[in-house]
Amino acid sequence: MTSLMSTLLLLQCISTLVFTTISTPPDDPVKCVSGTSDCTVTNSNGAFPDRSTCRAADVAYPTTEADLISIVAAATKAGRKMRVTTRYSHSITKLVCVDGTDGLFISTKFLNHTVRADAEAMTLTVESGVTLRQVITEAAKIGLALPYAPYWWGLTVGGMMGTGAHGSSLWGKGSAVHDHVTEIRMVSPGSVSDGFANIRVLSGTTTPNEFNAAKVSLGVLGVISQVTFRLQPMFKRSLRYVMKNDSDFGDQAVTFGKKHEFGDFIWLPSQGKVVYRMDDRVPVNTSGNGLFDLLPFRSQLSAALAIIRSSEETQETLRDANGKCVGATLISSTLFASSYGLTNNGIIFTGYPVTGSQNRMMSSGSCLDSLQDGLITACPWDSRIKSEFFHQTTFSVPLKQVKSFINDIKSLVKIEPKSLCGLELYYGILMRYVTSSPAFLGKETEALDFDLTYYRAKDPLTPRLYEDFIEEIEQIALFKYNALPHWGKNRNLAFDGVIKKYKNAPAFLKVKESYDPTGLFSTEWTDQILGIKGNATIVKDGCALEGLCICSEDAHCAPTKGYLCRPGKVYKEARVCTRVSGISVIQSVSY
Repeated sequence: MTSLMSTLLLLQCISTLVFTTISTPPDDPVKCVSGTSDCTVTNSNGAFPDRSTCRAADVAYPTTEADLISIVAAATKAGRKMRVTTRYSHSITKLVCVDGTDGLFISTKFLNHTVRADAEAMTLTVESGVTLRQVITEAAKIGLALPYAPYWWGLTVGGMMGTGAHGSSLWGKGSAVHDHVTEIRMVSPGSVSDGFANIRVLSGTTTPNEFNAAKVSLGVLGVISQVTFRLQPMFKRSLRYVMKNDSDFGDQAVTFGKKHEFGDFIWLPSQGKVVYRMDDRVPVNTSGNGLFDLLPFRSQLSAALAIIRSSEETQETLRDANGKCVGATLISSTLFASSYGLTNNGIIFTGYPVTGSQNRMMSSGSCLDSLQDGLITACPWDSRIKSEFFHQTTFSVPLKQVKSFINDIKSLVKIEPKSLCGLELYYGILMRYVTSSPAFLGKETEALDFDLTYYRAKDPLTPRLYEDFIEEIEQIALFKYNALPHWGKNRNLAFDGVIKKYKNAPAFLKVKESYDPTGLFSTEWTDQILGIKGNATIVKDGCALEGLCICSEDAHCAPTKGYLCRPGKVYKEARVCTRVSGISVIQSVSY
């Protein structure tokens, strides 16, 4: 099995190098039974954290701001609940869902136009359904660049604003996209005298409180219509990846971001290694035409994806930790040897440093560049095929506490060196720098963002190999170090009481009450995470297996399969689902 898995993983890596121009594009996340009526919505993974189905009576596809105003006005007059959906729906959390079945989805799929590009003012105004890739391309046409952004270019402007999406940097205003925005146009519910809709023009100079609320809005203030970015003159970046032992990683993680403007890390804790991204701005006249086309974001053979997924399922069933570790070592070494998809000229990699223009180096996602090929190839997470199916846990640990957090993870690895190989099968722990933001629901301080991606079972009641180790890491970050969870990439438990971590939460809620007093853009989920009503956790049998709760009794795990609720190994306050061998009679224990 180990040999087969190694071969398949190598084939996967090779296929990502070859299949870069063909792929079936992702499906529309909104599906309707009849035209634009009786609809459901999902995310790009095809499953929300609680595996619920989100329904609405209708979906609307505005093509202009006037359309958008008309749609919001009609729904407001009728008292209908509304939520915004995007072209690719990449938020894992339930931010696109409306309550019940009578609501309205408003898709920004066709609000995808550039409104104005001003080279002299160095600004770019776009509609909210424009993708990050379009922003990068349109800016480059007038010799300008967005300085920082996420690495996946399939995100939309509205989606990035809604969830606080970011790249990696402590420099300047930081890596969050919303902190490089100068104006937001938003359509919110209105009164009878307003015609049931308000178009609001927000900026830091004219409406600072409202502007800082709208920067990271979770979609509860209305629909973003247009966004204006402050850009910079085009520049180039010089990038090299260096793999090192992680013995001094705690110290390096704290200081590295001040040395390299776009620095980040890929940590492979079970292997005791870290890949340092040494990535710096260089003058635009520096020679080089490098291109970053990240391998995990390229299209891949659907047949290979299916076999790899089946192999991982078998490893889980057999508890084959060795197989996972061999596969993790192979895939991480192959990715490093292929420079993660970097090329010096758009074709081949000839050596470091790779130097290229910002628009060619900052983001990628070539599995979106596609014609229909009948799903022969696809993005590796496409839910229409048997492919990757995973949890994501993403949080920002204050920079002052990063060393201690890293040491806690190392302590867990010492207890069981094979415990985190599963993370390394999914690229490793990606770590990006973020800094404090004036956005009311933005980052509170300089921090390092940890992005963990790991196996998820198709059956929500099936436990995972070494799941207690990842659960403990999750709880250490969120509760011991008071980490802030990413609004769009987490399991339910991360949002339990989260609003108390934001000092400006009262100011945000005040703007929300002003913009949407009857809560037409709010849902049970947004009320829970904003601390208005209810709790984001769901307590039931097996709930801890999916991160819907933190276990407090054995029934929250999988007692019939030997997984019981136990204290953490390093952080004793944690409560995690641990496999306890040699149990003949299982009794429920509460903590």
